[in-house]
Amino acid sequence: MANYRRLWTILLVVLGITFAVLGYFGREVYRVAPPIPAQVVTESGTLLTTKDGILDGQTAWQSVGGMQLGSVWGHGAYQAPDWTADWLHRELLAWLELAAQDEFGTAYGNLEEEQQAVLQHRLKQEYRFNSYDADADVLVISERRAQAMADTAAYYDQLFGDAPSMQGTRQSFAMKENTLPSAERRADLSNFFFWTAWAAATERPGGEATYTNNWPHEPLIDNRPTAENIIWSIVSVVLLIAGVGGLIWAWAFLRKEEEHEPAAPARDPLTSFKLTPSQKALGKYVFLVVALFTFQVLMGGATAHYTVEGQHFYGIELSKWLPYSLVRTWHLQSALFWIATGFLAAGLFLAPIINGGKDPKFQKLGVDVLFWALIAVVVGSFAGNYLAIAQVMPANLNFWLGHQGYEYVDLGRLWQIGKFIGIVLWLVLMLRGVVPALRQPGDKHLLALLTASCAAIGLFYGAGFFYGERTHISVMEYWRWWIVHLWVEGFFEVFATTALAFIFCSMGLVSKKMATTASLASASLFMLGGIPGTFHHLYFSGTTTPIMAVGATFSALEVVPLVVLGYEAWENWSLKNRAPWMANIKWPLMFFVAVAFWNMLGAGVLGFMINPPIALYYIQGLNTTPTHAHAALFGVYGFLALGFSLLVLRYIRPNLVFNESLMKTAFWWLNGGLVLMLFTSVLPVGVIQFVASASEGLWYARSESFMQQGLLQTLRWVRTFGDIVFIIGALAVSWQVVIGLWPRKAQAEGVTELAK
Repeated sequence: MANYRRLWTILLVVLGITFAVLGYFGREVYRVAPPIPAQVVTESGTLLTTKDGILDGQTAWQSVGGMQLGSVWGHGAYQAPDWTADWLHRELLAWLELAAQDEFGTAYGNLEEEQQAVLQHRLKQEYRFNSYDADADVLVISERRAQAMADTAAYYDQLFGDAPSMQGTRQSFAMKENTLPSAERRADLSNFFFWTAWAAATERPGGEATYTNNWPHEPLIDNRPTAENIIWSIVSVVLLIAGVGGLIWAWAFLRKEEEHEPAAPARDPLTSFKLTPSQKALGKYVFLVVALFTFQVLMGGATAHYTVEGQHFYGIELSKWLPYSLVRTWHLQSALFWIATGFLAAGLFLAPIINGGKDPKFQKLGVDVLFWALIAVVVGSFAGNYLAIAQVMPANLNFWLGHQGYEYVDLGRLWQIGKFIGIVLWLVLMLRGVVPALRQPGDKHLLALLTASCAAIGLFYGAGFFYGERTHISVMEYWRWWIVHLWVEGFFEVFATTALAFIFCSMGLVSKKMATTASLASASLFMLGGIPGTFHHLYFSGTTTPIMAVGATFSALEVVPLVVLGYEAWENWSLKNRAPWMANIKWPLMFFVAVAFWNMLGAGVLGFMINPPIALYYIQGLNTTPTHAHAALFGVYGFLALGFSLLVLRYIRPNLVFNESLMKTAFWWLNGGLVLMLFTSVLPVGVIQFVASASEGLWYARSESFMQQGLLQTLRWVRTFGDIVFIIGALAVSWQVVIGLWPRKAQAEGVTELAK
């Protein structure tokens, strides 16, 4: 008990301190966000745009898919340009051309090097100088810059419209024809892109770095990594090495205190409980998991193919009906839906077991209501996404019913509220089974931690309601990453660790003491780096150096607990030999082994590859990011959700025997396909882009001329092999679930296997 008290104290202190850090510096995000001027005027007083015009442009950007069509400040999709970097570079070139004509009477390219150097010096002075008057809330720009803005806006008007001259470029960027039909909204969109570029080029008052910490890399105006960027990158590497060494040292000594493994029971304890009505009702949840998983994988294949054909799918002009921004939206949203459903199903399966093998009153009704609520949210949000990107939905309804425009939280606000209500309902259903058990005598520390993680999952999704349609994008990014990083990568991680520990403990395979100790210690380690580590997503989102310092420091610590997951994979694998009946859950166990491997590689190695500020400065918004995202999101949470689903399926269909051929295909082809996808295509493309970004600038690494060169086209085609392997694995696991859910087929499989 004393040992538990110490571990609980450590966890609570970690939570208190890290949330205090997150909150304190979150206040700084509000305070130092780049200003959106009430008016943008020329030196002669001509009004160019207003704050409302810039925010109207932000909503127009949201309506076409937002971060699912190119990126802003490095966050979003990877086929079209980063609009901030692209606008900035085009405006700079337009200014130089105007200056060359005004002062030398010829094109900039015809000037002598010395003349070009003179103009570049003036360019840098003008663009880095902060001409925003805070007292008057007015941004004043030169007549020449206003003309450069107009020239750049004309390009975007044609690109987002249906100008025939831009059709080839739209195809290269995987944009559908007439992406934004309204000329007025295209003008607003240009105002928003201009403002993001202005913040990226203009120095903060009293500083020498821009509002985005000199991001993106743009040699024309000396946008280069700051000294603080380099310093904190070195600090993060040193802390990583020190943390890993300290953890291994401590772990080596703590292992000596472990007690012997308990003797495995002769029979699986989980089968000693009679299936309750609410558990029997979980079959439809498992089916929903694989249905959405299959849909997501197919949408992923279509998304990847758009990077090579742009507007077509093997000659069919698919973008007329299902444009890139839509299929990528559905690809990400369906992933979040099916992974979350797998976690919800695992919790709902455990609730009656925790409650002594019986359902609380009306538990099955609650399980059924929750399922159909999930269906309503999925269908409603997908339909809203379609209507928004097709520009059918009225602009004033887009944010609420259509597309928020922000990656991973693309669903309309109404559907987001529905999802939150569903998660809270799940929490209530969990608590109805857990609270009576907590009142019983005995060691309830592991159950208390599981309950706390359920509460966090249920409530912290609400962070997504702290921003609105016209919220400043820096503030929005702060709250968005509460969901994407803190909710998904933080509290789901704790829930997964604790739920697995609870399951293995309930099976009698590990002692309650060791399961509780390991879960509490793991939770402290995850939260120590994970909560303040949220800031590593915000280095260049209009924040200041302290955000970079905190993010770099703590994101390095996020990797520390992942280094021992190779051993955890071995321990999970070794459980299959503890008792003969463990053969019944061999394949769910294999999926949990894969989770430990990908946690180490995808979240650890590939995550830290992009986390230090100096690394992210050059590679934010390149294909190095989806390398980490695929390996971590599917490799960790995807395999975990599938493992949970297979485990639930095995127990709610007691006669089921997994088809070895199907499961071998599923497991090895999913893993093999993911490896091929990442290391033969996505990562090589990202590395080549990194070289271009570091040498020329981000605008070039994402440009049409660079991305359409032969080598990169070939590498994107090569991804097809990995995608096909992965899709076969996905279809295999989905078919196993489908045949397992039908009792007659499941029994027939079991009889056949037993006969062998």
